[in-house]
Amino acid sequence: MFKKKQKPVLGLDIGSSSVRVLQLSQTAAGYRIEHFALEPVSQGVVVEKSLQDIEAVSSAIDRAVRQSGARGKTCAIAVSGSAVFTKTISLPSNLAESDVESQVQIEANQYIPYPLEDVSLDFEVLGRSPRNPDMVDILLAASKSENVENRQDALDAAGLTAGVVDVEAFAIANAFELMRERDGLSKNEAVGIFDIGYDLTTLLVIKGERVIYTREHPFGGNQLLEETMRRFELSREQASFYERGEEAPDGWQEEVLEPFELNIVHQFSRALQFFATSNEYSPVSCIYLSGGTAALPRLAEMVQRELGVTTRVADPVSGLEIAPSVASSVLKRNAPNLMVAVGLALRGFD
Repeated sequence: MFKKKQKPVLGLDIGSSSVRVLQLSQTAAGYRIEHFALEPVSQGVVVEKSLQDIEAVSSAIDRAVRQSGARGKTCAIAVSGSAVFTKTISLPSNLAESDVESQVQIEANQYIPYPLEDVSLDFEVLGRSPRNPDMVDILLAASKSENVENRQDALDAAGLTAGVVDVEAFAIANAFELMRERDGLSKNEAVGIFDIGYDLTTLLVIKGERVIYTREHPFGGNQLLEETMRRFELSREQASFYERGEEAPDGWQEEVLEPFELNIVHQFSRALQFFATSNEYSPVSCIYLSGGTAALPRLAEMVQRELGVTTRVADPVSGLEIAPSVASSVLKRNAPNLMVAVGLALRGFD
């Protein structure tokens, strides 16, 4: 979306619990991670993908970029949440190139649930429609302009510019392409990715090189944190022990973790049922878990056992070369939470 080609770019993922910055370079063997940092943000600064405190977000971005050591000023950022709209439309294949944009505007007016003057809009021609050889499929992507402008304001205050504004689901799909060949998956397979965020979980289904389905569901890792705080009377910082790999209080696994994981499985099952009723339904051959909660012990194993679908924890950095200046242990520990950042960083090579 809204893309100006700049190389290299900083993949900048603004989440509800942290800001992630990652920059890649291209090598003969693939890609190398040149810079990486993760900077926490306070509760309430970003809520359900919406920036509530632009100044606090800008400060976190500035700290993350400085910590990463990156010198570039051009970023790729992503929008998501209820303010983002995507749809694949079909237009006649014999339509003159000069007429495509005006026709997209007409089509967009029918589908986008906001006045066009209030949205940032872009499109990409995907190719000939598999349903009708006389038509071409076009991916339409739009976001409320306020959603984009808030992120740009946060970048401006940190001395950065947005060279690319993407959609989170597409960034995740971009990062997944690094893993597809590595994990031996065919492009004909439909793959489900559950991105478990702080307060929202997104199911996206990828088939071929296209995201054929995406839907957000209102649950996330914050539920585990809040239940831990409540049950053991801990502060938010103390209750984050499992994110740091520290030892849990007695009874935490049985009283808090296992019920939370069972709830996650139930929510995943419901999400897949929604997908099964969609027009794009294809049986999902495997599931990947991404996001900060994905690396919980045994979660992938439990999902696989209960849903009967091969389940893996997403790791977009495995197999990539890592610069000596990058804190590799921190990078690898946070790998499942870097799908968006990696996908955005890859936009610099499109």
